[in-house]
Amino acid sequence: MKDVDREAGGTPALQMTDFIRDLKQYLLQMVQEGAKTVYLSSEGKESLERFLQKGGELSRRAVEQESSRAIRGGVRSLRELEEVMRKCHKCPLGEDRLNLVFGEGNEEAEVVFVGEAPGADEDEQGRPFVGRAGQLLRKIIRAMGYEPEEVYIANILKCRPPMNRDPLPEETERCFPYLSAQLKLIKPKVIVALGKHAAHALLGVKTPITKLRGNWARFQGIPVMPTFHPSYLLRNMGGKKEVWDDMQEVLKVLGRTPKKHGS
Repeated sequence: MKDVDREAGGTPALQMTDFIRDLKQYLLQMVQEGAKTVYLSSEGKESLERFLQKGGELSRRAVEQESSRAIRGGVRSLRELEEVMRKCHKCPLGEDRLNLVFGEGNEEAEVVFVGEAPGADEDEQGRPFVGRAGQLLRKIIRAMGYEPEEVYIANILKCRPPMNRDPLPEETERCFPYLSAQLKLIKPKVIVALGKHAAHALLGVKTPITKLRGNWARFQGIPVMPTFHPSYLLRNMGGKKEVWDDMQEVLKVLGRTPKKHGS
């Protein structure tokens, strides 16, 4: 077996491929000779650990470089961006997720609804807003005169935080560029920020959602309407009128006829 701590020629990816091939050949030879255990000296263990760690770092760096290229405009469609995201493990959430929750809907939607993060149901199905809050959101969308398939629904985070906790600042920082890339590809006329986390991430502020909602702002030139998250409405039914008022403002900007509350 060749020395695993060697400085082989070729690219890092080829070095790793050569190492795996040599290791496989060595282990097969040991099995054929009747060996049931493989002894490594302490120096050999350290060398192996260094090499594998280096390989892991190179792999992670390659993924980060690919995602950075995608974010800078290297991808031309949402499908391409989603494939890049499936390889993303920039934060621990990527290691523990069941499914990536990229987003869904019309890729040329005039309105995009942005929430904070997937929950348990979303993680299981790989789709955004499929629980009770999602059912309410779709009811609101239909009341606006759209079918859910006509708009686009996404989240700031694409992976579920454990125990449905709030997104951490570092998670938002690492995942937000993907949402930005989504919005650049979709080119919506309006963004609806659902809840404080979405509004804070899009607008770069810490103002309470109670003061933000109902007031227009902008993200990269796109009008943004902050409003309450549907999960808030499930706990506070009185907020429905305020959300409906916000959606009327959205319809006005989109050139659609606003509807009366409850119609």
